[in-house]
Amino acid sequence: MFSQCTNEAKVTSVRAAAYRIPTDMPEADGSFAWTSTTLILCEVEAADETGLGYTYSDKVNAGVITGLLANAIEGRDAMNVAGCTEAMRALVRNNGREGIAATAISAVDLALWDLKAKLLGVSLVTLLGGLREAVPIYGSGGFTTYSDSVLRDQLGDFIHKDGCRWVKIKIGTDAAHDAHRMKVAKEAIGDAALFIDANGAFAPREALSMAAHAAAYGVTWFEEPVSSDDLDGLSVRDRAPAGMDIAAGEYGYDLDYFRRMLAVGATDVQQVDATRCGGLTGFLAAATLCEAYHVPLSGHCAPAIHLHVACAAPRLRHLEWFHDHVRIESMLFDGAPIPHEGLIRPDLTRPGHGLAFKRKDAESYAV
Repeated sequence: MFSQCTNEAKVTSVRAAAYRIPTDMPEADGSFAWTSTTLILCEVEAADETGLGYTYSDKVNAGVITGLLANAIEGRDAMNVAGCTEAMRALVRNNGREGIAATAISAVDLALWDLKAKLLGVSLVTLLGGLREAVPIYGSGGFTTYSDSVLRDQLGDFIHKDGCRWVKIKIGTDAAHDAHRMKVAKEAIGDAALFIDANGAFAPREALSMAAHAAAYGVTWFEEPVSSDDLDGLSVRDRAPAGMDIAAGEYGYDLDYFRRMLAVGATDVQQVDATRCGGLTGFLAAATLCEAYHVPLSGHCAPAIHLHVACAAPRLRHLEWFHDHVRIESMLFDGAPIPHEGLIRPDLTRPGHGLAFKRKDAESYAV
């Protein structure tokens, strides 16, 4: 443990690697389809400790991290996470701060926070200051590629095995078939709440029509009914059925994105993803904005890496228990959370975020 906080623990090494993991079956949503997911792992060393972070992005991120971003933070004080992250942001100015750069910075920032907590010998939530001991999760999957039987089985597991009170399915690939899929989903989950996610597949009028159909199946959450970049289009919120929240924000890469969305009242619930928005530094800044605008916050995907900051964020409603990422995190990380009665809890006995990479298990997926 780094016991003297007044001394610098200089960053001595920044490493990254990419791993492409095939999905357990083909997956699709309203605007995209995929058969694999790429994990970008980042490790940052200082004072004989190693912090670990990751993002889900393209393999090119590994080179961005070990090249450009390593140049920004090597030799800097690892205890000064804000200073390191600002140095990375400044260095990518001419390369573009959104997209690849933002996800790469996110992975490094997450590693730096893990490293700082380890240097202090405390869990990450202890360092951040926990507002809650556990985080509610909602089951998320229901891909449009699924058969009715697969859909029923997965949603049933979310409810009966994991204890979730809410589940989410994807819609929008075939709008004519979506009502049937919502009916199947609602039959599978009983009294639990049904969420739907179009991933921006609809135009505003189409989205309103779909919202009216969804209300008949008790849908209480409609995510990205239109593109999250279409702030005018998200005004469907004003005409959505009573009791149906409009959610968006998972593609936010910087604080200005969330500020613009919140300023126009685009969402009932603001989504934020720490693997895209600048790590825990960006997530906490977005959470502060949500507090200022009195808007609930929901963490997007990657539940293992979000757990500690979700315990610390004000106005947090829940965290997405996304099938694709849950599967990868349970495969490749020791210490990945296991739900109990719809909640996940940080392990306070493990320093940092408590995750250890199963390097040997991951070798066959390296790219």
